[in-house]
Amino acid sequence: MDIEKQLEFDRIKEIWSELTYTDKAVEMIQNTKIILDEPELLKMLRDTTNSRELVEKLGNPPLQSVTEMKEILTVAQRGDCLTPYQLERVEKVLVMTERLRDYLSRGKQFHNPLAYYDENLDPQKDLREEIGRQIRYEAVDDHASKALYEIRFQIVRLEEGMKQKAEQVIRGNKECMADTYYTLRNGRVCVPVKREYKFRIPGSVIDKSSTGSTLFIEPVGVAKLFEELELLRIDEENEVRRILYTLTAMVSDAIPFMEENLRMIEKLDFLFSKGKLSLTLDASEPRINTSRRIVMKDARHPLMDKSISVPLQFAMGESERGIVITGPNTGGKTVAIKTVMLNCYMAQCGLHVTCREADLCMNGNYLCDIGDGQNLSENLSTFSAHIKNVLEILKQVRPDSFVIMDELGSGTDPAEGMGIAIAILEELRKSGANFLVTTHYPEIKEYAEKTEQVINARMTFDKETLMPTYQMMIGEAGESCAFYIADRLGMPESMLKVAVEAAYGKDAVKEYHFHHAEAEKKTGGPRITKQKKSHLDKTLGTKFKVGDSVMVYPDQKIGIVCEEVNDKGVLRVQIADRKIWINHKRVKLHVKAEELYPEDYDMSIVFDSVEQRKMRHDMSRKYVEETLEYEE
Repeated sequence: MDIEKQLEFDRIKEIWSELTYTDKAVEMIQNTKIILDEPELLKMLRDTTNSRELVEKLGNPPLQSVTEMKEILTVAQRGDCLTPYQLERVEKVLVMTERLRDYLSRGKQFHNPLAYYDENLDPQKDLREEIGRQIRYEAVDDHASKALYEIRFQIVRLEEGMKQKAEQVIRGNKECMADTYYTLRNGRVCVPVKREYKFRIPGSVIDKSSTGSTLFIEPVGVAKLFEELELLRIDEENEVRRILYTLTAMVSDAIPFMEENLRMIEKLDFLFSKGKLSLTLDASEPRINTSRRIVMKDARHPLMDKSISVPLQFAMGESERGIVITGPNTGGKTVAIKTVMLNCYMAQCGLHVTCREADLCMNGNYLCDIGDGQNLSENLSTFSAHIKNVLEILKQVRPDSFVIMDELGSGTDPAEGMGIAIAILEELRKSGANFLVTTHYPEIKEYAEKTEQVINARMTFDKETLMPTYQMMIGEAGESCAFYIADRLGMPESMLKVAVEAAYGKDAVKEYHFHHAEAEKKTGGPRITKQKKSHLDKTLGTKFKVGDSVMVYPDQKIGIVCEEVNDKGVLRVQIADRKIWINHKRVKLHVKAEELYPEDYDMSIVFDSVEQRKMRHDMSRKYVEETLEYEE
């Protein structure tokens, strides 16, 4: 069974994960399980409390993702040269490390134990300053070294000299130029020369216009400067590479310290996420005991809106091992048992709980049966799924277990379901485990009253307003209030009386007072629409006969009836060399067939071709392979 999903702790983890920055912290959250060692659990709870205190007093810690940083350290360790971008990422993480150390140092004034983690952070100040001085805007800065500054200064000077040379050529040969500006082609400074003056300007043709009328020539004087520029760029590239390798070597030397920083950042990210979750849920630190005692004051479900959630008061001492909770549907029974177990589960994971005050026991395992568990693919009914889950729970239950079961014994015959429910409760009682169950069976209420270490509890319900109050009264048995709910929702009194009599006998009917005396009128819903029968005149079938000569409107053409009127009022008429379907309203009788043809006249002579008639004749006396086709 997936206990975290049934309790909705997986949704708590989703909220918790959103409060982190590092992938490792998210992984630690997903792997969080209940803690069975009491000293370790108490330490984890103190960490949550301490991290919340720092967040409350100093704000959120300066944390960020370090996933990219791990990849960069791998590159440096391998001996590859880091890029300016990667070196800037290193610097940013070192800056964050220094800020985090300062943040923790300020926490020492509150005597917070977490604040002393600052001693485990080494911001590598020399490396950070060196990268910051030499790398800016994802590039090696001009002032990274004196040699680089000189080289780049000479490069700028030569680039300006090339432009000036090109401008001099343009000014001295205006009549040869296609334009008054120099241009860059393939990284070279060129002047636009008209094709016919190609030999007037000494230099190399670098490019030409799309029409070929303009040539882009690099003048000889510019070409000499370009050669010097290329040599300087090689020097620049070598100097930049030297600087990057030097910084990479420094990063490589600092890898052990930086890996320790990353581990500490990920750990602090996880610890502070617990404090931030406590603030998000408005939670508090619980007390922990090993005496099987559970006490909650003003408890609420962590996923419910605090403004509308009704606080739950719950207590389960050493003398009670099981509580049977009864009450109306929608009364909050399921929410109540999930609230109790989920808060216990969170506490045993080292998290704060959504209670004003809580004293919770440690549990060896958490066992849960909530929901119908119906599975069509496995052919499991609701009852079968419940029983399968319950049997699995009974295999795992121990004296230090905590068990909750919803709607115990439901999904089958009430008498048999009640018997099975009592048998299950007896097994749970014998196991010595703490358990909470919800039910509607009155016999189970009686069982709880008579059995040691098992008590009743009920969820209160306002019969007048038909609203649950979501308060649990431990020590009292409740009723389902099904008749009151049905009454409020509009069930007629006559039906309710029949229901009460069937459930409790005739005498019980007098004890109930219902509000709805008469049944409401039935409301009409969608009705089935039947297909309408044809209203065509039955005499139409005899109005036109095959062979009748008719006038077809509006073209006023004469035709011969091929097929009589069908149930849609349409007949078929042959006009000249074609046959058409046409509504009877557009046809008028011209000459009847008996006036045109003798009795028993073969009408196929009129409608079929010679080939069709011959083939029909052959088919009537022998087998033929041809197919007789009719014109549509």
